[in-house]
Amino acid sequence: MGRLFGMLLFLILAGGAIVGGYTIISGVRTTTGAGEDYAYRGAPTHLVIGIDLSQSNVLVTNSAFARKVADRIRPMIEDLPPRSKVTLRTFGSYDSRSNPLRRDWTISARERPDEVATFIHGVVGGVPALVRDGRVRSQGYTNILAFMENTSQLVDCYDYEVIVVLATDGVEDSEYARLQRSSATLPTPDDMFEGCERMEMLGVGQGLGSPSTTSRLRREWDDWAEAAGFRRFVGLNDW
Repeated sequence: MGRLFGMLLFLILAGGAIVGGYTIISGVRTTTGAGEDYAYRGAPTHLVIGIDLSQSNVLVTNSAFARKVADRIRPMIEDLPPRSKVTLRTFGSYDSRSNPLRRDWTISARERPDEVATFIHGVVGGVPALVRDGRVRSQGYTNILAFMENTSQLVDCYDYEVIVVLATDGVEDSEYARLQRSSATLPTPDDMFEGCERMEMLGVGQGLGSPSTTSRLRREWDDWAEAAGFRRFVGLNDW
């Protein structure tokens, strides 16, 4: 298992061919019945997937939950039309050296959506093993806002249908805000994502054991996403 994920990580860091990634991690295809939720309008889509590696995020340690998140993301990629873009990044500490997992694809005959989906499914579902084996480090901070600011410089919300999916508990822990405090609020953003389609968080409040805290986090991010320019926000604790 350690060798498998080592090879997978090497492909990510080295920018290896998607076919190679598909060969390594392909297996029984899982379906969630959620494919109908991701009917795109036909315009090229830019799907950004951010994986929160902070220690508070359940996905980092819980293999069952990581697979559940991977299953949720997979149909989003499989339904992408040609010329769409897929961006995979990790975040946590405000330090690019702490976040080595980064890949980019453009959907085409060479980079087919089903192959990209299988590759990313393996990466997301394999995060706990990567952390456990020391191949990826969990991090002590959660810079979601900084990640979103950087992401806003990568996307074009007018030429693409932009969807940002974050695998995170939503607990911003940075110089911007400490959302673990009940009185904390997110700063009001500028309209950096004006015209973008959707921002989605998978795992809001997971691991905190508090429905009221989950509701508070969801409201904070809903208000932030609307102010930032997204047409829609989806904040899921479980599904």
